[in-house]
Amino acid sequence: MAETWNSAVRQKSTELHGHTWHVTFDDSITPDGTAPGWYQYISGSFAGFTCSLCKRYWASKRVQVIFHFYLNSASNQGTIKVRCFKQECKRCDEAQMEEPNFPVENVDVLVERLVGKIRMRCYKEDLGDTNRASKLFDKIEGPHESLHCEACHLGICSQAK
Repeated sequence: MAETWNSAVRQKSTELHGHTWHVTFDDSITPDGTAPGWYQYISGSFAGFTCSLCKRYWASKRVQVIFHFYLNSASNQGTIKVRCFKQECKRCDEAQMEEPNFPVENVDVLVERLVGKIRMRCYKEDLGDTNRASKLFDKIEGPHESLHCEACHLGICSQAK
């Protein structure tokens, strides 16, 4: 999963002033819990899940993703920490929180939006309304399962509000 995200960021490197940015996944980051000098961006996207117990597949149209990012201007290197919130199977009594599986198209759109935020925050660029252009690939309709959503449990899911 990390390679898909790093590849999407590398494709945007020209927009990031040629600096090198690395993506790491960190399940400990929280909304508004950024370290000094770091910035935050929260978004959501469609993703699929597979239960590790019963192998049931389900899709969710709003999976929360938190990004914390920081540019070390001395080394021209940036770090992006990502936390993708999990969901659990509604059929299994001992269900585990499962990792989301994002379509590549949605990773690309999430990274495109993130890069816009990085350009505004770290490089002080004025992008106007251009950071709203891309549409996420969303192929499902239906209710959000708040009882099985990690972000809802933590009170940060946009669907629960």
